[in-house]
Amino acid sequence: MAHSAISQVSVAVPLQTDSSFRRSTFKATSLTFSDKSCISMPSIDLKAARFRRQNIVSMSVQQASKAKVSVSPLSLEDAKEPPLNIYKPKEPYTATIVSVERIVGPKAPGETCHIVINHDGNLPYWEGQSYGVVPPGENPKKPGSPHNVRLYSIASTRYGDSFDGKTASLCVRRAVYYDPETGKEDPSKNGVCSNFLCNAKPGEKVNITGPSGKIMLLPEDNPNATHIMIGTGTGVAPFRGYLRRMFMESVPSFKFNGLAWLFLGVANTDSLLYDDEFTKYLSDYPGNFRYDRALSREQKNNKGGKMYVQDKIEEYSDEIFKLLDEGAHIYFCGLKGMMPGIQDTLKRVAEERGESWEQKLSQLKKNKQWHVEVY
Repeated sequence: MAHSAISQVSVAVPLQTDSSFRRSTFKATSLTFSDKSCISMPSIDLKAARFRRQNIVSMSVQQASKAKVSVSPLSLEDAKEPPLNIYKPKEPYTATIVSVERIVGPKAPGETCHIVINHDGNLPYWEGQSYGVVPPGENPKKPGSPHNVRLYSIASTRYGDSFDGKTASLCVRRAVYYDPETGKEDPSKNGVCSNFLCNAKPGEKVNITGPSGKIMLLPEDNPNATHIMIGTGTGVAPFRGYLRRMFMESVPSFKFNGLAWLFLGVANTDSLLYDDEFTKYLSDYPGNFRYDRALSREQKNNKGGKMYVQDKIEEYSDEIFKLLDEGAHIYFCGLKGMMPGIQDTLKRVAEERGESWEQKLSQLKKNKQWHVEVY
């Protein structure tokens, strides 16, 4: 836990964690997820929240709106272009784990951890970028060589959860393999990187590459723009960074006054990530933030089936299409399996409106309104 003085008010700042479990090239058919616990930080006060995750993500949540949090160094705003690949796989940066915290409730299927990493200001990034993580050990397919890099969307702003520009946060879901015949866990086939990160202890070293990626960068040329964010599970990571920049941090050069609309799809209430943080923005900025949850195991769609994020999109399709026509940006982040259902829904809605989805999509891409990062 870190403490930060904010505008003459001493505020406890539990370090948060929700990056995106990323393109770790695991086969979806052979991976399920366990409910084992990550390392917990006993110094974090959990009494005020229902679950650990609620406390973690509520960091200075009382301050999140009207009195925004001061950040430094503001020189991080000076660069005209995003930092790219400062550290490469052959020579990664050795960072340090600050904290690892489970951020889902007991009824969540699988385990998701918020991981704060100290880079001491040596690995700057912009919101929407990714870090690569090189897990320790050697690649079993290339003896003597390190493991391949796994990419994770960064879940914090460039100032990190401690607002000093020295940390980055990742949101990682632990990948666990179960033998289909015995039903038992086979640790030898578990996700190497996600388990390394979820098991990491404060002070442990972690090799980082990057930052990488430009497609998910938050366009800031128009502070009145509309940003529609659609994420599943840990795909919420970049959106957490966007929203903290918009609503929590005091950045003199970026005064957001547009609309941010987040659609988040997870299994159930216990699986919600950073929900307290988002709910606070909803309360404090009702004219600038909308938040819709799709809980597949708890809600039904209009046809009586499970509620997925594409069902929520269909529910608000007229509004979404109108906003896109007016220049809104739309972002998608999560497992690549989310996209076919979403694309089918958008195509059907377009056709019902007498429009060609192919033409509309082509125009959105041409206008740089369409941002997709799936893994």
